[in-house]
Amino acid sequence: MSTKESPVASVDRALRIIQLLSESGRGVTLEDLAVRSGIPRSSLHRLLGALRHRGFASQPEPNGPYFLGSELLAAAFRFYDRIDLRSLVHPVLLRLREELNETTHMAVLDGPEIVYVDKVEAIHPITMTSVIGGRNPAHCTGVGKALLAWTYPTDEAIKLWASTQDLRAVTRNTITSPARLAEEMAAIRERGYALDLEENEEGVRCAAVPVFLGRGVPSAGVSVTAPKDRFPKGRLTEVAVRLQAVLAEELDRPAG
Repeated sequence: MSTKESPVASVDRALRIIQLLSESGRGVTLEDLAVRSGIPRSSLHRLLGALRHRGFASQPEPNGPYFLGSELLAAAFRFYDRIDLRSLVHPVLLRLREELNETTHMAVLDGPEIVYVDKVEAIHPITMTSVIGGRNPAHCTGVGKALLAWTYPTDEAIKLWASTQDLRAVTRNTITSPARLAEEMAAIRERGYALDLEENEEGVRCAAVPVFLGRGVPSAGVSVTAPKDRFPKGRLTEVAVRLQAVLAEELDRPAG
């Protein structure tokens, strides 16, 4: 989320009201909205009237609490039904490539594998072997681990998933134990990003984060990949933190 001052104060205030309404399933009174938003009551009342007119806020009982309106929820569901992930995320991949000059990917989880649905190649003589439409095991790729960590968000869930999979060793660094994979998923959730330390391909390292789009389960994952000589451990961590920041600014944060 951007911390820059909004260029249109009234729009920013209306969006702030929507955010506050989204934080309570039992509704929010006018008094609480005024205190929490810092918006004067007269202005707040006018903004709520406009939001109610468009169906983005509701007040089922006179003088009662305010709720999110059905039109806002309907608009969100229409968006998710029609969303083109590649079109939405591709500008982020381009931005990351321009900033870091390393190859960026977007992938989705498909059972035990990830599928690359977009790729922006770095401007270097050595290119990555990945291709759009290509597949790799989820348990040994950075983007796969980023997706697994929140798709199976507890030790029990990831161990159950792993017990039904072939956690084959692709390289000498691949995690092949369900218990060890559960430990890795917990570490990923704690720091917010996943690392691939030559677990899928010798000599290649990767940092990855999930794309939530406002939900608790990720819709996709984004990664930055490079040969290990350009991604020593310290640099890889810096890239992972930058990747987190760009995704939070451009797209989303996890729900809850």
